[in-house]
Amino acid sequence: MQTRWRTVDIVVASVIAVAFAAVFYAWNNLWTALEGSFALPWRAVIYGVWLIPGVLGPMVIRKPGAGLYTEIVAATVSALFGSAWGLGVVVSGLVQGIGGEFGFAATGYRGYRVGNAVVAGGLAGLGASLLDLTVYYSSTFTVGQKWTYVALVVLSGAVVAGAGSWALQRALSRTGVLDRFPSGRERVAV
Repeated sequence: MQTRWRTVDIVVASVIAVAFAAVFYAWNNLWTALEGSFALPWRAVIYGVWLIPGVLGPMVIRKPGAGLYTEIVAATVSALFGSAWGLGVVVSGLVQGIGGEFGFAATGYRGYRVGNAVVAGGLAGLGASLLDLTVYYSSTFTVGQKWTYVALVVLSGAVVAGAGSWALQRALSRTGVLDRFPSGRERVAV
């Protein structure tokens, strides 16, 4: 396994991060808009979108640190776009990126199947939900709401960020845009 980052790795990881920072801007607005009609902890079902860079980065780049890099850059750019949570999103990006990395580190960065992506998304969700409960919701949630929130964020991370990133990487591979990466050279059935 090649662990040294090439310039193309940095550029593509950065493009993924910035693209998702733009998505985050819209997602932040959706999260806030749902505040009145779709109360927490149930809003957590849409949380997984914020975790995608931490899973998609490693799925595409396939090098240690790709999830952490893409998630932190996405969070930083999101903060610069004017996130409602300010610079706190960078800490969230750090925790989410580390969680995503664990899903791939568990196989020594050799497993990039849907199962690895689902585990990575779930672990990113676990880290994110525990951070959120500590920083934002420690006194506002009951014990039952806390458990529900964690379960929903983990599930959203596994499905949206995990399975979704796996599907997105496969779709990108079919177009040929990832041919410079091992992820783009795998046989993907059309």
